[in-house]
Amino acid sequence: MNAPIRRLSTFVALLFATLLVSTTIIQVFLAKGLNAREDNRRTLLSTYARERGQILVGDTPIAVSTPVSGEFKFLRTYPAGPMYADLTGYYSFYGAAGGLESTENALLSGSSDKLFYRRVSDLFTGRKAKGANLVLTINAKAQEAAYDALGDQRGAAVALNPKTGEILAMVSKPSYDPNVLASHDLAALDTAYKALNGDPARPLVNRAIAGNLYPPGSTFKVVTAAAALSSGTFQPDSVLPGPANLDLPQTTVGLPNSGGRACGADDKVSLTDALRISCNTAFGWLGMELGGDALRQQAAKFGFGDQLAVPMRVTASSVPAELNKPQEAQSAVGQYDVRVTPLQMAMVAAGIANKGVVMKPYLVQSVLASDLTTIESGEPSTLSEAISPDVAAELTTMMTSVVASGTGTAAQMDGITVAGKTGTAQHAPGAAPHAWFISFAPAENPTVAVAVVVEEGGTAGNEASGGRTAAPVAKAIMEAVLR
Repeated sequence: MNAPIRRLSTFVALLFATLLVSTTIIQVFLAKGLNAREDNRRTLLSTYARERGQILVGDTPIAVSTPVSGEFKFLRTYPAGPMYADLTGYYSFYGAAGGLESTENALLSGSSDKLFYRRVSDLFTGRKAKGANLVLTINAKAQEAAYDALGDQRGAAVALNPKTGEILAMVSKPSYDPNVLASHDLAALDTAYKALNGDPARPLVNRAIAGNLYPPGSTFKVVTAAAALSSGTFQPDSVLPGPANLDLPQTTVGLPNSGGRACGADDKVSLTDALRISCNTAFGWLGMELGGDALRQQAAKFGFGDQLAVPMRVTASSVPAELNKPQEAQSAVGQYDVRVTPLQMAMVAAGIANKGVVMKPYLVQSVLASDLTTIESGEPSTLSEAISPDVAAELTTMMTSVVASGTGTAAQMDGITVAGKTGTAQHAPGAAPHAWFISFAPAENPTVAVAVVVEEGGTAGNEASGGRTAAPVAKAIMEAVLR
């Protein structure tokens, strides 16, 4: 063989080797990333050719794939529409987005490693591949009650089983109809998405667990009270200063009570009465006595700062670090830079209800294969012990007085003892306050804990309060669970 032919042969062999290496890299190492690309039409069509798993509340599907003719073999539909939108999210031409459609996409699409042996079995048996079904912990009546009670007001509501951590209801308002985002009409889909994404009311944000977090207002006083009782220095009958306006050090700005009145005779009030009537000055003084570290540590025991997934990711709630004295007073009443999700405040109520033990919240009760065999089940797990059983019992008694004869009487239910705490949170100059209510019932043996926030007073505007605006929503949810 002469030299030119030898060089040509070597060059051709090198080309084949390069082709072999590049093909191997693409098929073995890059395949997963290429398949996951949103612009990979072949992958998209293959996912639409497979029936996606259902999302169910009890036996009722709230997300289901319906067979259709045409290039896309299935259309994702949401029978309950906006009521469950923040839980389901949506599945469209552009992929899974929001809620469980996104976080549990691998299970719903059937691509999860947990379904590997079932996929192999399907190859041999000839069965059509299907995604797994998700059965949720949601109580349908509680979800409907929360959705209806919030009405057209912006805000959110969460209900938990305090003994297990099961999420019984989760509603964010305003909501949206996921069916319009699952359409096979791409022009209509694009129009709908741009309108929703550009809406200043942010309907695509799940306010219950994410978005711009809220100041909790006076609902945070139960955390301050928990820190005080746990310190051993204070008891429910401890007497605190409760003037009409609390002078704060290092500033000329004081901390006033709502209504501008003192909280008791001689400007004195017991810790129990301070919570019952929501006395700002008493809790501001208490916050400075306890200190910022004690407030942060107690809040952390209830789950503040934890990175939770339910399985949707939950934005962590927070109490700011390095507080000066005025900031300690303001933080103790749930103002300054304290920020929370409604889920977090439901966890606070649930922890007190569960004798001081905070359970990890979860939304998926079980994962079922297409033949309804169980692949995995959600199990209750302890997140933390926030307070002792004795402190929990004391707080429960104090919170029942809030509903019995304090600021939360609108949450009273015939024949059922309710424990609760109102909150009215200032958040922006000139804006109406957010209205809050947290609660649990029956107080003697709680089976439901609730947190409700209504943004900027809802329909009541500047006349809003936690007791007037948010407590009736919480009552409706608790009644749906208990009755």
